[in-house]
Parts: sequence; C-alpha cells; structure tokens
Amino acid sequence: MKISKTILNYLSELKLNNNRTWFIENKDRFTEIQSELVLLTGYFLSEIEKFDKSLKGVDPKSCIFRIYKDVRFSKDKSPYKTHFGIFMRGGNRKIEGTGYYLHIEPSESLIGGGCYMPDPKSLFKIRERIIADSKTLKTIFEDRKFIQDFGTEFYAEKLKTAPKGFDKEHPMIEFLKYKGFAVAKKIKNSDLTSNHFASETVKTFQNLYPLNQFLEKAMDRK
Repeated sequence: MKISKTILNYLSELKLNNNRTWFIENKDRFTEIQSELVLLTGYFLSEIEKFDKSLKGVDPKSCIFRIYKDVRFSKDKSPYKTHFGIFMRGGNRKIEGTGYYLHIEPSESLIGGGCYMPDPKSLFKIRERIIADSKTLKTIFEDRKFIQDFGTEFYAEKLKTAPKGFDKEHPMIEFLKYKGFAVAKKIKNSDLTSNHFASETVKTFQNLYPLNQFLEKAMDRK
C-alpha cells in the first residue's frame, strides 16, 4: 500500500484555496481520500498489533484527525488544515500517552511517535525514569536502526537549563531538559508514493516500539 498522488494533489490545491466554497465543491474528492486513509490506517494497525498488542481492536476511523481547524484562538482564520494526521495508540487517540504518528503534507511529511506533549505529572515521571533507568534509554538511542530512522535527539522543545528539582550535573541532563519525548523521521513525497511505503513505515514503527514502551512504563501505563 502507498499514498496516492491524488492525496498530495488535493492538499496542494487546498493550501491555495483554503476556503469553504472550494472545500464544498471538492467534497467528493475529500470523501474518497478519507476512505483511502481508513484503509491505510487499518493496514498499519493490523501490522503494528503484531508487536504492540495494545492496538488490538482500535477503530481506524478514530485515529484520523479531523481536517477542520479550531480557529477560535488563532490569527490565521483559514478553516482547514493543509495536512492529514494519523495517530495510532491503544484505546483512543485523545488519551494522553504514546503512539505511532503519520503526518501527510506535500514536502513536509513525517513518521513519528513517542509522547509529544506530556502533562506536567507525566513529564516529571518520565524524567524520573530517565534517571532511574538511563541504561535502557541509552540502549534505545544507540540502536543502529533507531538512529537511522530518528537520529539521536528528541523532536521536542528543550529547556536551556536543568528542570526544577533535577541536578544540572546529571549525566543524562541533556535528555532531562526536554519538554517532550517524541521522535520523527522526515519523508519525501516520493517515499509516500512508493510501493514500499507501507511496509517500510511498519518497520519504522517497530523501531519506535521500545521507546514507546519505555515512556509508557515511566507513566505507569504498562
């Protein structure tokens, strides 16, 4: 399975015509794309379930973010997102925790996961576990396949100094400074439309699994 060029073309056009009139005129295209995304998400869930049992029984439709923007507190009042987002985790995507994420946007697509914006309580717990079990986190970030996909840093904002209550001289201080614990792999348009896209993405998600497990355990969810 792969992402059809139809999806990328639609998003490119939507970016230039981000208004209700255009959206309604192209509603049939949007509906067809939604069906394609549900099938793709269903495939990913079935494959991820083989190594992460927590995703068993998850409804593919519940994983796909709405395209409609919340513009109440935004200066940009354009009504629609110009990307599609799919977040897969056990239970429901609105539940705090880790998951597997696919962001589809022309020239800005990425595959990722982890815990992007943990609440203060979860953030503290993760930092505590980094100290208590730094060996496991180091092993994850030193894995060749993990580095190939996600590099050696989290995809998140970082404090300039040590977080309150943590030793600024701690060996893991650079990890402790993070305000989030997500990772991401950028992908090209040609990767999305490749016949190998789906199978390669599953491999990437599998390389992410140990990090998700580490974070879930830190937050007392495993």
